[in-house]
Amino acid sequence: MTWHVLGAGSLGGLWAARLARAGLPVCLLLRDQRRLAQYLASGGLTLEQDGHTETFALPAQTLDDAAPIHRLLLATKAYDAVPAAAALSSRLSAGAEVILLQNGLGSQDEVAACLPQARCIFASSTEGAFRREDFRVVFAGEGHTWLGTAPPSPAPAWLDELALAGIPASWTGDILGRLWRKLALNCAINPLTVLHSCRNGGLQTHAEEVAALCAELVELLIACDQGDAAVDLQAEVERVIAATAANYSSMYQDVAAGRRTEIAYLLGHACREAARHRLELPRLQALALRLRAHLAARGLPQD
Repeated sequence: MTWHVLGAGSLGGLWAARLARAGLPVCLLLRDQRRLAQYLASGGLTLEQDGHTETFALPAQTLDDAAPIHRLLLATKAYDAVPAAAALSSRLSAGAEVILLQNGLGSQDEVAACLPQARCIFASSTEGAFRREDFRVVFAGEGHTWLGTAPPSPAPAWLDELALAGIPASWTGDILGRLWRKLALNCAINPLTVLHSCRNGGLQTHAEEVAALCAELVELLIACDQGDAAVDLQAEVERVIAATAANYSSMYQDVAAGRRTEIAYLLGHACREAARHRLELPRLQALALRLRAHLAARGLPQD
């Protein structure tokens, strides 16, 4: 079965290239004819990994193509997920599977509500990749992808295809716990790298601020019935900061490039859940205000 991939940026492009390298059928979905022409002019999707470069001349379609879709990897930004899903809804066959590879929380439920005919599978990945230029992806760090549904359901047979493609992945009955854990990590790291204008490792000089945020995030996770995701959170945040010390966070990169951030689905989601549970988390709320002011000063959207 063909893997249709929408969002040939970093992780979407990384998945598409590895699936194609394993001999599996992959088709890229592109926004419009102009974007399709740019892709064709580029000669295909290029992957840089371990000093090697390989280009895959994958077939591609525009969103309004008529061909049906049975399996879709939706790898857009969180704020683009619902519009993308709506644009493809009529092409999805009954019982189609849609793998949602978005940061943060909130967009997954929104997409699932938009696609009642599909089985929506949530994904949380720790793999690292970045786009050097259009249709050229660099594999920047090994990791793992967790997949699952809410409520839990049996694993699909195509997990074997991911193994064949060298995509480390596991099925879990607690995908929401995985997504919450990653959201907490992102909330403790990404906004501070933007506000302090530093690489991840620069937060080692702001250890007290990081620790205070972690304490409030633990309180939030417990209130949201995600106690397992709260275990040793600060220790993992510190480990990630040290392990990725030379890296710039994705939010830092978005702000530096003048792009919209995913604040609404990261820090924004955390603050909304805190308000829903009537939690007083002053550091988290102050961080959100500081970040929004920072974005506004640069003419960037605050949601």
